[in-house]
Amino acid sequence: MHAPLVSATRLPIGSDADLAWVRQEVRQAATALGFGLVQQTKLVTAASELARNTLVHGGGGHVDMTPLEGKDRRGLRLSFVDAGPGIRDVERAMTDGYTTGNGLGMGLSGAKRLVSEFTLDSRPGQGTTVTIAEWTSGVPTPRRGAP
Repeated sequence: MHAPLVSATRLPIGSDADLAWVRQEVRQAATALGFGLVQQTKLVTAASELARNTLVHGGGGHVDMTPLEGKDRRGLRLSFVDAGPGIRDVERAMTDGYTTGNGLGMGLSGAKRLVSEFTLDSRPGQGTTVTIAEWTSGVPTPRRGAP
């Protein structure tokens, strides 16, 4: 077994600066794991939306970033956790076009469409956890500079 390319990390989400930090860290992890540019962009976009939701609607929280290793591929799992008011109507919140205001305009359903795996656990008065995961197409050969 070889050492992971990325270590498990917990990042706080408590300010707009943290949102930028989360985007940067997710992109760096996805790059290190061998995600292509399109996959990176989709994952960072979904992470940005979910981090913003954690801050704005959940009152802040954190994201746990965990590298995944499959038989012939690598992945990244992101769990966005807050202890806010929760989502009262999950079904409505997951409806295409549903928005509560100033986000990227894609909402939870848009974030779900951008990734391979999506789970949402929300309890009114107890908070929300949204977990997403994305996988590479296959284990990449790490680049070691120019050929």
